[in-house]
Amino acid sequence: MTDAANPLLTPSALPYALPDYAAIRPEHYLPAFRAAFDEHRAEIAAITRVRSMPTFGNTMVPLEQAGAMLERVAHAFYTVSSADATTEIQEIDEQLAPLMAAHEDAIRLDAQLYWRVKTLHDQLDALGLDAESRYLVERHFREMTHAGAGLDDDAKARLTALNQKISTLTTTFEKNLLADTNDLAVHFETADELDGLAAGELSAAARAATDRGHDSGFLITLPLFTGHPYLASLTNRESRRRIMEASRSRAARGTANDNRTVLTEIAALRAERAALLGYDSHAAYVTADETAGSPDAVADLLKRLAPAAASNARAEQAALQAIIDETEAERFAIEAHDWAFYTEKVRAAQYDIDTAALRPWFEAERVLQHGVFFAATQLYGVTFAERSDLVAYHPGARVFEVFNPGGSALGLYVLDLYTRDAKRGGAWMNPIVSQSALRGTAPVVVNNLNVAQPGDGEPTLLTLDEVTTLFHEFGHALHGLFATVNYPHFAGTNVFRDFVEFPSQVNEMWILWAEVLDNYARHFETGEPLDAAIVERLRATETFNQGHDTSEYLAAAWLDQAWHRLGASDTVTDVAAFEAEALAEIGLDNPAVPTRYSSTYFAHVFSGGYSAGYYSYIWSEVLDADTVEWFRENGGLTRENGDRFRARLLGVGGSKDPLEAYRDFRGRDAEIAPLLKRRGLG
Repeated sequence: MTDAANPLLTPSALPYALPDYAAIRPEHYLPAFRAAFDEHRAEIAAITRVRSMPTFGNTMVPLEQAGAMLERVAHAFYTVSSADATTEIQEIDEQLAPLMAAHEDAIRLDAQLYWRVKTLHDQLDALGLDAESRYLVERHFREMTHAGAGLDDDAKARLTALNQKISTLTTTFEKNLLADTNDLAVHFETADELDGLAAGELSAAARAATDRGHDSGFLITLPLFTGHPYLASLTNRESRRRIMEASRSRAARGTANDNRTVLTEIAALRAERAALLGYDSHAAYVTADETAGSPDAVADLLKRLAPAAASNARAEQAALQAIIDETEAERFAIEAHDWAFYTEKVRAAQYDIDTAALRPWFEAERVLQHGVFFAATQLYGVTFAERSDLVAYHPGARVFEVFNPGGSALGLYVLDLYTRDAKRGGAWMNPIVSQSALRGTAPVVVNNLNVAQPGDGEPTLLTLDEVTTLFHEFGHALHGLFATVNYPHFAGTNVFRDFVEFPSQVNEMWILWAEVLDNYARHFETGEPLDAAIVERLRATETFNQGHDTSEYLAAAWLDQAWHRLGASDTVTDVAAFEAEALAEIGLDNPAVPTRYSSTYFAHVFSGGYSAGYYSYIWSEVLDADTVEWFRENGGLTRENGDRFRARLLGVGGSKDPLEAYRDFRGRDAEIAPLLKRRGLG
């Protein structure tokens, strides 16, 4: 293949430099990566060959300009490898993992480059830099030091080997999980077995069965987390049990896709790497460069919340058991697969709300246009126009152009709503192009969800949880679109991991905000708004079932910390026993309330970017709940409030210490009381 034949080797001519996915084929990726690695190394060599003493202009500026091709290729590929991971793409990902790890180490461990950055850092006060430029020097020095740039050559060689092995294993973990999740999709022969599902849900299950090659029946695919949205509706207890059993057995069945050996090796290698870098554990290494500062700070928060959450969950469990005892002809002790079903019965009895019956008011396109986009327009003045002329990486992904108030161009937003076998589980946002004034690039961001797609011509009706997910992920997208920085190092959501969830959680507040809800919650057939009395009851249920929900989340966060507080000399031979001991330690070992993710399918921490950082959701929620109070105190959904939040928080990207940015917005540090109230813990 000639360079001219590879569309990844030159900047895209499409609007906003959107990759030309119509022209990109799988065989283009590896050659493009190799060329980009070579170019990036040459750019770094050009910096380190300079004989004159380091200056900001001859070191930091070219460092930020370097790697543009690699970033372009990587963003294009990793968008596809997570959202449309065909067998061919997975094979490329496996080959690429150690190559990418080696290349990243070659840059961040470069001794000459580190000397130049350190020299600038040592004389920082004398450089006379603006705030963003000064912070750039500080962060590069901190990150290179943290990565091991100050180690001797032998230690660096071992570190590089560890990083490559870890990268390969995390790719294997994700591949195994995707394969086993697909294998464990539960096939039902008759609609009677799925009694309780709505027509659209049955249609989606029938379509999934047909797509998977079944002649008849219904296929229930599995989400990333332990439970399943359908467990709240299915009347057949055996059907609920089959779905939950399949979910909890993922990648732990002794098959070729078993992740137990993979994850224990990942944990051990991370512990060894942390020791090499001078830390007691991987958790200590990770949190040292987060706002938390230490695993002890994380443990303090989790331990503060866990007892009340567990107590509330036990009270909820007793109420559910009472419903079973009163209504079922044959009594039984409630199990995990029963919880959601009987929770809906309690919700209906206490609040007269059937959340499954609300789906006709949450038609996906209306939620998007009249809810998600509407709230952003009201708050920030931005507008959206679909660009059907622009082709994304998959036919199901839609492209929207985003405009600032006044009509100036801002960027592109891509939405990929539906589940498919080649898409990893969960929901996420990632950049395809990052904004940078230095490079002259504007943002292109994508949101991925995993909503079941109904049959042709039928409406997509969302659950309230799916509505929440869409608003949440769009909060990440706004962060990626609004960040306006000079240096690509600070672009978009490039902030501390335990801060990154804050803007997305804040965006969830608009779901039940009166003027937003009234605008999008309309019956898909009649156009009737959601009854005001139901809305009030929905708001009254905000702390309902929070014992369960908080417990399952805290259990996963604690489990993540347990794996990553292991020292280099610690070994784990029995994954299930390790989990049980960890959950018992914090009092979250209730069998009826399993952890949101068990280890073998905990993709956030064993194949994603949240290792020792899953606590960040609740850590960020302290800021989120405090911010919601601020909006309520200051008039809510107004342009003045939106402009302040955009300018002082979303707009700074990673170019400022996040807690300093929060204080600039809020006028003080966050307080925990609003979180405790929201979660029913105080």
